[in-house]
Amino acid sequence: MALDTLVNHRSIRKYKVKSIDDALMNRILEAGCRASTTGNMQVYSIINTTDAEVKEKLSPSHFNQPMIKEAPNVLTFCADFNRFNKWCKQSNAEPGYDNFLSFMTAAIDALLVAQNVTIAAEEEGLGICYLGTTTYNADKIIDVLKLPKGVVPITTITIGWPDEAPAQVERLPLDAVVHQNVYSDYSDDDIRKLYVEKESLSANKQFVAENDKETLAQVFTDVRYKKADNEHFSVVLLKVLKEQGFM
Repeated sequence: MALDTLVNHRSIRKYKVKSIDDALMNRILEAGCRASTTGNMQVYSIINTTDAEVKEKLSPSHFNQPMIKEAPNVLTFCADFNRFNKWCKQSNAEPGYDNFLSFMTAAIDALLVAQNVTIAAEEEGLGICYLGTTTYNADKIIDVLKLPKGVVPITTITIGWPDEAPAQVERLPLDAVVHQNVYSDYSDDDIRKLYVEKESLSANKQFVAENDKETLAQVFTDVRYKKADNEHFSVVLLKVLKEQGFM
């Protein structure tokens, strides 16, 4: 059942040396493309990379994570107004999608499709892992995948037959993320209660110790997602949006 698949999701980073049948991959991609889309425009594209040389070129953009080269398929989901703009112009319609709102529309479309693909793949016994590095190095990925103006990579998933069975990572309780009717802001006491289980896990305590920090939050702010890095990659992404015609 799809509900069981969703509840049991875990990221797979090690894959068997086994290809995915083209017919199966096409079924998964077709299921992905049934995702909701703004105005039925489908302003996204999916780059299905199986060629070893192309994966080798992609690898540095994803911080050389081994799964890029080891997974049989690497799917890059892109915001894509290139195709839609060309259709408009051929049909005597002037497109007005050279703006940030249009980028957001296409990015959301791409992410919805990516999640559909993920669910369909896991339903078939495959494993996947999202890579957040896609927007960090969007400029480099554009070059490797030869993306034209109007196309920006949004996210990447590796996909293949699992060669590991990792434990599930924790999630915050529903009370932390679900608000009834209107947003209910968090008191200091609420925050302590909502994060206490996450902070008490032995794996996270080890994470804090390994990084020589006092708290788990410091691992995020000082090591994993630093302000300087966020600002740097923001500059890169804004430059990409301008060059690709969205600003």
